[in-house]
Amino acid sequence: MRRVLSALAALAVAVSVLPTAADAQSSRQRGGNRPSGQSASGQDVDAPKPQRFAPLRNRVNAGPCPYVKILYDAARYVELEGGRAAVSNVGYTGELEGVTADCAYRETQPIRLDIGMLFRLGRGPQATGEQKTYRYWIAVTERNSAVLTKEYFDLPVNFDGERTAAVTEERTITIPRATATTSGGNFEVLIGFDVTPEMAEFNRSGSRFRVNAGTTAATPAPAATPPSSE
Repeated sequence: MRRVLSALAALAVAVSVLPTAADAQSSRQRGGNRPSGQSASGQDVDAPKPQRFAPLRNRVNAGPCPYVKILYDAARYVELEGGRAAVSNVGYTGELEGVTADCAYRETQPIRLDIGMLFRLGRGPQATGEQKTYRYWIAVTERNSAVLTKEYFDLPVNFDGERTAAVTEERTITIPRATATTSGGNFEVLIGFDVTPEMAEFNRSGSRFRVNAGTTAATPAPAATPPSSE
């Protein structure tokens, strides 16, 4: 009889423990009673996951960009027939109206400078055709010092029957750096038209003709006399 009671007691204990064990297993499957920082497989959940994309570069330049400006003496291009400053003597004209620039350099890399320029161009009374190839230059100087490099570029323009035209140019130049500590602030970039000494003096004096010089409406020709009805 004592053995029977002992067996019944053991069975009762087993029955009372089974739901608890099942609940514990279910809880583990749901993530319950899990040690902090571990997944169901026992792996550390705080471990970094493999990246699917390369990280974006968020480093800034090693220093400031070079200062870019338009040289005043070469900011305008004005052809004057006979050298006389009169509207009737104006040939082709041009003006560097604006410039934008951005740069990038890091560590020992050279400076990559992206430049955007807006040209306003015109034809005066002495212009001989609808096509004109202007020329401009970009110079790199040591700030307030000697010119390091100077490169010339052609700017072909077709006026397509119009008196004025607007052209946007984009150029990329590379400026070597002596050391990793050489800042872009040590350089200055100048832009201008390829002008004659006379044109430069005309600009320097402050005299100017706008790109639409000589584009006033022409005087209409007199109407033909109608034939007499007599």
